[in-house]
Amino acid sequence: MLHLTKVAFGATSVEHLAERLALRAADGPVFLTTRYLPKRHEEVAGQGSLFWILKHQLVARSAILGFGEAEGGRVAIHIDPALVLVQARPKRAHQGWRYLEAADAPADLGGETDGLAAMPPALVGRLAELALI
Repeated sequence: MLHLTKVAFGATSVEHLAERLALRAADGPVFLTTRYLPKRHEEVAGQGSLFWILKHQLVARSAILGFGEAEGGRVAIHIDPALVLVQARPKRAHQGWRYLEAADAPADLGGETDGLAAMPPALVGRLAELALI
């Protein structure tokens, strides 16, 4: 399985990113546009996720539903607007998207043993900033 990473440009927190995605979902399918179709798109579509980078940390992911056409000859990356929090992992910011191998992807939060899933996303984001989780 293969994933993509992308900077959550303009988002100030995980909570803010979740609100932005929810607002976009109210208007219809949520997608991002890119100039070119990823060469390995078949490995990503329907099984991979878009991992969001916020303040130099991978903090959450959105499932990638597929790829399509967008205005102006661009490519749409269709994503599930629901965010899944992940164990924060350092990741340098970059332009556009990059591939992330499944073996390098952080694990989802939300196991019954860690209790982090019950925390507000803003608190999880702050603890990740401080490298406490």
